[in-house]
Amino acid sequence: MTFQRARNEEQRAVRRRAILETTSAMLDEMPVAEVTLNELSRRVGLAKTAVLRYFESREAVLLDLMDDRTATWLAELEQELARAIDPGRSTAERAEQVADVLSRSLAAQTVLCDLYGAQGGVLEHNVSVEVVRRHKRASLGNLAVMAGLVQRHLPEIGDRAELFCLNLLLIGGALSAYTSPPPSLLAVYESEPELAVHQIELRTALRLAIITSLVGLLPRS
Repeated sequence: MTFQRARNEEQRAVRRRAILETTSAMLDEMPVAEVTLNELSRRVGLAKTAVLRYFESREAVLLDLMDDRTATWLAELEQELARAIDPGRSTAERAEQVADVLSRSLAAQTVLCDLYGAQGGVLEHNVSVEVVRRHKRASLGNLAVMAGLVQRHLPEIGDRAELFCLNLLLIGGALSAYTSPPPSLLAVYESEPELAVHQIELRTALRLAIITSLVGLLPRS
């Protein structure tokens, strides 16, 4: 892919979208930690200095991508919840259904979980105040959408829905670091299975975290 110099805002938007899509494709092949500006610029067909005209750093690209991927996932989650939750069930039963959907859906978003895992310690560094401001506004918007989806199917959670959703995303990010063990650790687990007793399966761990959170946040009947 080779670009001519962008001469108007529409062309700049096309360049930015190409950079984000290329980064997204890279993350389907490698973890966040391995994404570099050099490889990104090579794949997108722009010089590294040209990429930096559209995004001020690698972290700025990844923050924008995280916001985009979150919005896309929430649109899918809305449909998944609508299909799975029975409004005629009791609070406890609907909480179980919500936990099933959220754990299955978020566990399938391995790239998004990896991005959330890197957010606080990596991605929100090496970026300007303006980039962080834009990212936080997008994050708060996505969090409000997610909280609204949970409240729609579990209204008993009330205004605690946003805290629940924030905790879930942070837990998903933290757990994801442990769900793809390196070859050395896999070799240990294979040679001594008793050491693998705490090996994490993301969906199972997320479901337990969700149920535990809901028990504490939902009113007791």
